[in-house]
Formats: sequence, C-alpha cells, structure tokens
Amino acid sequence: MPRLRLALAVLAVSWGVTPAHAQSSACTTLGQTTFVRDTLDELYFWYRELPDLDPADAASPEAYLEAARYRALDRTFSYVTSRAANDAFYSDSQFIGLGLSTAVLGDELRVLQVFDGSPAADAGIDRGSRITAIDGVEIAAILAAGLADTAFGPAQDGVEVGVAFETRAGAQRSVVLRKRPVTIPTVSLTRVFDVGGRRVGYLFFRNFVRPSVAALDAAFESLAAAGVDELVLDLRYNGGGLVDVAVQLASLVAGPPARDQVFAETRHNDRNRRLNQTLRFRDPSHALGLDRLVVIATRASASASELVINGLRPFVEVTVVGDRTYGKPVGQYGLPFCDKVFAPVAFTSVNADGRGDYYDGIAADCPAADDIGHELGDSAEASLAEALRVAATGRCSAADAAGARRVRAATPPRATGWRALLNAQ
Repeated sequence: MPRLRLALAVLAVSWGVTPAHAQSSACTTLGQTTFVRDTLDELYFWYRELPDLDPADAASPEAYLEAARYRALDRTFSYVTSRAANDAFYSDSQFIGLGLSTAVLGDELRVLQVFDGSPAADAGIDRGSRITAIDGVEIAAILAAGLADTAFGPAQDGVEVGVAFETRAGAQRSVVLRKRPVTIPTVSLTRVFDVGGRRVGYLFFRNFVRPSVAALDAAFESLAAAGVDELVLDLRYNGGGLVDVAVQLASLVAGPPARDQVFAETRHNDRNRRLNQTLRFRDPSHALGLDRLVVIATRASASASELVINGLRPFVEVTVVGDRTYGKPVGQYGLPFCDKVFAPVAFTSVNADGRGDYYDGIAADCPAADDIGHELGDSAEASLAEALRVAATGRCSAADAAGARRVRAATPPRATGWRALLNAQ
C-alpha cells in the first residue's frame, strides 16, 4: 500500500452551533487569533489540555491553532481554511486543482484516481500513471526534499503546472496543466456483478457532501431495481464529510430493520453536554435492507466513512476489505469568521453498542492491496476481487503476501482541512 499524502477528513455537521463570542470578533489579526482561542476554550473537546497562549503572539489564526492544538490526538483534525473554498466543496462538491490524487510508492509518485472532466483527465493521465517530473524537477529530487505535498503549487484558479508522466500503458508525455474548478462526482461508479450465483452490487463513493444525498438515492434505486443480494461499498479514498450524509448512506444499506434505531451518539465536552445528539436510522424508500455489507477501505478512509462502518455494525455484518482505516472517531463544527472557517474538534461519537474510540483506525478483516494496475470497478482489481469473493462466499481468501506487505507499509497521512477529504491536487 502506498504512503498516502492526503487522507484525513472533517466530520462536518450543520447543527448551527455559534460560540457566544462569535458576533463581536474583529477581522484584525488579533481579532481572528482571539476568536480561535475563545472558540477552543468553549467548544474544543480537549479544552482542558490547551496551553495558556497569548493570541497577540500569533501571526495568524492558523498559527495560533497549530501552537494550541492537543497534539496527542489532534495532530491534523482541527483546521482553519478559506470560507469560499470550504463552501464550494460542501455545497457543490468542487475544488480548485488539476483533478487527480496521488500517493508515494517507494521512490515513485503514482496516480490513484483522476476526476472526469478535469485538466488531468483531459491530458490523458490515468489511474496507475507514474508522475516523473513536476515543473521540470525530477520526482526523485522532490521526494528527497520532502516536497511532495506542495510540488503541484497552490490551489488557485489559473495556476499552471508542468507535468511529465508515464501512463499505465507505458506512454510517456509532458503537458502543462492549468488549475480550474473540478467537480467531484460523489457516486462515481455503480455496477452489478454476478458472482457465485449472487447478484452483487458495487458502489464507489467519494465524499459525504450535500450533492451526495441525491446521488446516493439514485444509486440505491438502481441497485434495488437490479435485485442485488449483496453490496460492496468502496470507500477507499473517502475521507468523510457531513454526518447527515453518513446517516442517509447507512440507512440505505440497513433499511427497515434498523429504522429509528440508534446510528450514533455524539458526546461533547462537559461544558457542552446540551449539544449531545442521538442520530437515528431513517427508512428511505430505496433502502436495500441488507444483513451484511462488504466495505473496501484504505488508510485514506476516514471520519464519516468510519462512522458508517461503526454505526452499522450493531445491525449489519460489516466486513472490511483492504487496509486499516485512518482513525478519526471525532467531529467538528464549521464556524465561519471573517473570510475563513474554523473547524475545531468538538465531539466524539459512539455506536448503539457504545463503541467508538478507534483512533488507531478500524482494522481490515480481509487484507488486500489497492491495485493501481487496474481501474477502479474492474473485477480483477485486487481489493474489489477480494470483496466480491467475500460477498459471494462470506469468507476471506488466503492473504496475498505482497499485498499484505503493501498494506502494512501504509503510513498515516498528514494534511489538514477539507482538502484532506480528497487526497487530491
């Protein structure tokens, strides 16, 4: 498994929490750093662990947060970001970039996925492509300098990036790509496979944002019409998103047997117990009502993706194929101030059995490699092939030694903010 450069996500909510001090904060640097300090003191799940810092000493709200965060558990979860970019992502499933996601595999930078209609797709970059140089600098030099996270430049419309690459088929090309708005199809693939006499549905789901609800409803309507007996839910690069979408997805899987049962409970710090919520399963019209589910996951599967797995397990037999998930059993509120959004960790969550606390991630039941030699949705791709076997037989196959080594080689991602949902440039 490659070392993922971006994978962590915000578990965002829309419950309208407003700190008592929010309306009076000025947009000077001191006003913004003071807003971050006061919000942390009021809402932060680990407020007791905050150091005593003077906001006047911080150069920016981002700098104050980095100095104050509880690094034992919150190395990257809480963040400050642009309000415009944050709103575009959650409202329209859009970001500014080239439209590809990458991972470091040994001494190579490889492409994991390419978004349709993006600059990368237009240039012929595909899953499995090997990036050989960026703006004329060889990848070996970029990796040696530890610059893989920033090599593609800022996320600004119109920024040009020179990219040399070799496609999965071996064709070598050099192109200049211009960054622009990229729309992410939240449900990117829906297929049905006939395996061992079972009709197995497959759904590749990329992010938990507002457009996801309609996309999921349509996908499950088509799967129900196809008469699927089993479902493989591919969350391998899904870093999370809105809690409300997680409830909808879990409800579409579990259906009437779980209606009104507890999906998750949120638990805030002792200053905000009034905000604790019980989230319950719904009964959407096209729910499949499954008694078991196969999930494909990697270290890039985080937050709301993990919430779905954990929330379903008291009611549905969930088998995880691939790799251990990221490990983010906490969530944030997105709080706007000035032209920014501050999202501090404010709560943790547990399922109906009281289980949560998976900071080390949710372990894979059936290890399998993320096989970039095949397209996503290809039944020969290693993780999907294993998932289909599990769906048809109820059992894991013998672990592939090389694949298991790649899984164990995965290291936690490092990014912050909503962009970490994407593992994308």
